[in-house]
Amino acid sequence: MNRRTLLSNAGLALAGLGACAPKTRAQMPPALPTPRSSGRPPVQLPLMRVSYDRIIRETVGLRPHRPTGFVLKAGQLDAKTVIHNYGHGGSGMSLSWGTGAMAADMALAHSERRAAVLGCGAVGLTAARQLQRRGFAVTIYAASVPPDTTSNYSLAGFTPTSGLVDFSKRTPAWEAQFREAVQIAYRQLQFMVGPRYGVSWINNYAPTDNAESARGGNILLPDNVQGARVLLQPGEHPFATTYAIERPEMRIEPNIYLYALMDDVLAFGAQIVIRKFESPRDVMALSENLIVNCTGLGAKALFGDEELVPLKGQLILLTPQEEVNYGTNGGVRVATAEPGLGIHMMPRRDGIALGGTSERDVWTFDINEAEKKRVVDGHIALVESMRPPPGRAGTPRPPRR
Repeated sequence: MNRRTLLSNAGLALAGLGACAPKTRAQMPPALPTPRSSGRPPVQLPLMRVSYDRIIRETVGLRPHRPTGFVLKAGQLDAKTVIHNYGHGGSGMSLSWGTGAMAADMALAHSERRAAVLGCGAVGLTAARQLQRRGFAVTIYAASVPPDTTSNYSLAGFTPTSGLVDFSKRTPAWEAQFREAVQIAYRQLQFMVGPRYGVSWINNYAPTDNAESARGGNILLPDNVQGARVLLQPGEHPFATTYAIERPEMRIEPNIYLYALMDDVLAFGAQIVIRKFESPRDVMALSENLIVNCTGLGAKALFGDEELVPLKGQLILLTPQEEVNYGTNGGVRVATAEPGLGIHMMPRRDGIALGGTSERDVWTFDINEAEKKRVVDGHIALVESMRPPPGRAGTPRPPRR
């Protein structure tokens, strides 16, 4: 039950895989996790304070989605070698160390050791670092750099299947690439846990009335990256639902992580050049003969990829609360919270991020006020339904607006 793998817009629901492919023995969901014993103390969670007057900013990002999944391949543009590494949907922060390593390995076949990287988001920065690790001198060319990249507007956590692929269109070859990228990225991100990169582990809680929903996660993912899920029984959690699913989640704080990556890239001798590319002719004008294309949604116009479409997502950032150090996935099914299902929350040092939107093929950066209301009101209802920790029974609820 990954908080961002249940995108429902335009057939993206990852939960629908069972209808797209026959289940083999390896694909069958694992047994329900063992419930906690009744003797264990209940989970106590500090209440998040949610109200409209606590909103500090709202952001919109356009995730680069390809129904058949990301592109990771080498090709030719006249005399230049172009290695494409784009189309990660909402999974760029999660997969980029893996696809970057695989792109850099492809680059080793080139005779030169100078490389141009197009793009300065998470995918471009990690590709640059992987090239540097293999002895390449790197120049990054980008129209925007942090804090103005799409990566800065992600939630973000380790969600390697978020908005990534329409399951019915994936191929065995692509799936093999994906699994390799997942393993590389998962291992690399573990090495980066700590304050310098803004990577950490927290628990995520998904309230539910259906015990079956605690069955295994996404069948695309190797077991070792899914995390142990615990089905909390009534009385073992603070939510109004019968059950809650607890699982560990890797959190990535974009505004710390991306700046640290830029520092690393520059420390190892790279240059960053602000430049916008309008056509392949602009790419041909570069002095480098080896180019790694990490332009994301920009590859639609630059390289003629008509399959690329944006998945518009927006975040609502609330005033930070240091004591809130857990995530949530989903709402509660009560009369006032019906619209709040399908929402998620991630606490960060720069604010508590509320999300849960994905609008397919929408290119605007305008705030969708109806979606904003759904997400905020859904989280208000979720908090109002929770039992406060001991000693805070009289804590007033924030007003609904």
